[in-house]
Amino acid sequence: MLPIPIQKTFTYSVTDEEYNFLKKGMRVAVSFGKTKLFTGLVFNIHQKAPILYEAKDIHQILDDKPLVNEHQLKHWQWIANYYMCALGDVYRASLPSAFLLESETIVYKNEAFINENELGDDEFLIFEALQHQSQLTIHQVADILGKKKVMPIVNELIKKSAIYIQEKIYEQYKPKLVKYVRLHAAYTSDNSLNSLLEELSRAKKQREAVLTFFQLSTTKKPIKAKDLETKANVSSAVLKSLVDKNIFEFYQIQTDRISFKGDTNSLKTLNEFQEKAYLEIKETFIKKDVTLLHGITSSGKTEIYTKLIQEVIDNGKQVLFLLPEIALTTQIITRLQFYFGEQISVFHSKYSMNERVEVWNNVLENKSKAQIILGARSSIFLPFSNLGLIVVDEEHETSYKQFEPSPRYNARDAAIVLAKMHQAKILLGSATPSLESYFNAQQNKYGFVELNRRHGNVQLPKIELIDVKDKQKKKEMTGHFSDRLLKLIQGALDEKEQVILFQNRRGYSPIVECKTCGVAPQCPNCDVSLTFHKFRHELRCHYCSYQRAMPNSCSACGSNTLDTKGFGTEQIELELKELFPDYKIGRMDLDTTRGKFGYQKIIGAFEAREIDVLVGTQMLSKGLDFDNVTLVGVLNADTMLNFPDFRAHERAYQMMVQVSGRAGRYKKQGNVAIQTYNPYHQILQQVSTTNYTEMYKEQLQERWQFKYPPYYRLIKITLKHRDYNKVESGVNWLFKALYASFGEHVLGPTAPAVSRIRNQYIKNIVIKIPPKQSLANTKNQVAKIKNTFEAVKDFRPIRFIMDVDAY
Repeated sequence: MLPIPIQKTFTYSVTDEEYNFLKKGMRVAVSFGKTKLFTGLVFNIHQKAPILYEAKDIHQILDDKPLVNEHQLKHWQWIANYYMCALGDVYRASLPSAFLLESETIVYKNEAFINENELGDDEFLIFEALQHQSQLTIHQVADILGKKKVMPIVNELIKKSAIYIQEKIYEQYKPKLVKYVRLHAAYTSDNSLNSLLEELSRAKKQREAVLTFFQLSTTKKPIKAKDLETKANVSSAVLKSLVDKNIFEFYQIQTDRISFKGDTNSLKTLNEFQEKAYLEIKETFIKKDVTLLHGITSSGKTEIYTKLIQEVIDNGKQVLFLLPEIALTTQIITRLQFYFGEQISVFHSKYSMNERVEVWNNVLENKSKAQIILGARSSIFLPFSNLGLIVVDEEHETSYKQFEPSPRYNARDAAIVLAKMHQAKILLGSATPSLESYFNAQQNKYGFVELNRRHGNVQLPKIELIDVKDKQKKKEMTGHFSDRLLKLIQGALDEKEQVILFQNRRGYSPIVECKTCGVAPQCPNCDVSLTFHKFRHELRCHYCSYQRAMPNSCSACGSNTLDTKGFGTEQIELELKELFPDYKIGRMDLDTTRGKFGYQKIIGAFEAREIDVLVGTQMLSKGLDFDNVTLVGVLNADTMLNFPDFRAHERAYQMMVQVSGRAGRYKKQGNVAIQTYNPYHQILQQVSTTNYTEMYKEQLQERWQFKYPPYYRLIKITLKHRDYNKVESGVNWLFKALYASFGEHVLGPTAPAVSRIRNQYIKNIVIKIPPKQSLANTKNQVAKIKNTFEAVKDFRPIRFIMDVDAY
């Protein structure tokens, strides 16, 4: 199996010794194409020679024991088949990139070459660079020339035998070594200490370092060089000179980059409602493998999870705890650490490559520190050997679905299959379950447990809808705030309580418009207007990250009457600072949480009550728990409702209920204020009464009427290319071919709301699959049409993307 987007696996030949040594799941270096080396994964070992090509030899074996186990290979195959993607894509997505060694072509100078006059300008530049450096990689050559395509120039130089190249494989993972200090063997006896101090009587700092070393050595623990430097208040140079004098010596110990300290405290005792739910879950697990826990916000679902986790761990099995958002892991880690101490490992993309490699190895070897894995969607690919339970928290979240690049899997659905393979149980928890999961529970496919009392019997927050249209008529708006919302904010702040304000748009304002001619600056690569970011005074595209300075005058007519329309988190933050100058305002969106600890800083400051009002995007709506928040404000509910998507209403309901659930989680009932132009909208009415079942029934009715999931399945096909006409002709051909097979169940072709991103035009076709129609046969038919499409010479350059269950 190769990490390239090709459906097939390839056969290579091995010697007898290699044949006896190799096992499934080991990595081997193999050449593919003319000179490229890839890390292949042994998928099968057999005696059948390929018919259509001659089997090459493998280069070398990279592992002593398998890196991937049988369960994983089976699971990967299922993902590749179900989501209609290449096995190589799943392999590439699953392994931390450090395991995927790829050849870096290295260029060397040929010392015998003398005819420099023959070389062209670019060729001479490379040759000259090689005079100063012994070798260059292809990437470096590209940097020197400032071009992307440098292979033709390199090939020319090879022809003129000015250079030669060689393929090298780099091992990318480096274990972390920590530097420790110990006394040199000559100074171990006691009387040597006095002579040592006498010897150093003049070197004051060195003497200080030696004395501190002896103080620290009373604990009998190894002493880190870093600790000694800080304790003795000396620089690293002082330690180095002591090593040079043969008084100290350095040594290194390999340590894990991530380890959670923590004491194992006993679990909290559950209240009667939690206890009842817990027993019901255990009961449903006897008959069903999957159970849906529908617990309202702040009902204490995490406590139930911990109880179940404890049981599974006591039986010596592993637990996978899936979370939708990295922001959430910071809070959950602290909670679980309190109970399970060092048995936790965390796996998500904010961790460095080396840290992920360590977690992978710990899970593979089933170490004690990897009994509970907390992670975002990619952690379903880890090499579990005896999984006992998977918990999917906030299972309705869209973040569980991967949209780019392939494999476009849904982690919740893939986790259900993974649990089945391990004969493990899976618990889906949410206050606002997705329609499909709730439908499955109603159809008796899943077990179903409800928890509808908040922890500590706190009442659900009071939700009020504020009519912005009416307030504007009466001139009761200050900026984007109604008088009612400002009064509530002031009231909460006077009581020393905290406030969360929700606006699902980052930046200052989404549109900058000229008042004279009405032109708005557009992104040159995408079909969207640029968002204004005031802090940096620039315009930025949120699709392709294009940016430019905010102009002073309109580029179309030259007048300087530029006006901003709409508002994002940045504008709200600035307005609040003017309205409440004595209070600390914080903001949490993609711009403020860039770094590895970005989330921790903001969440930590808010928990420590250093921030009074927190403005944020949807990151705030995901299961965070703050005990001092009594007011949540939603600044504009309409943008979520009027979105061109069949799930817009369900999503809007989920997001608003989730964000309201952050209020009043502790002792006192909270308030929620939702500003809207249409307070009589049925979804907003259902949010204000937190009536999930009514929303569910109404949405289900609509889904049946218009033939959407959970009744019908969807496959979405997207075509992308830089040439509009090519995409247009390709999509029309494709539509006719699909229509011939599936009739009126094919929708399209349509252009999405943003029809060009990064200079690529986009067209969509959606295929609906009726309940009685076989999914497998439909997919086979679509795959056949795709092959025919790609066989047409004109259509070959078009990117063809298939997304199964694209919601």
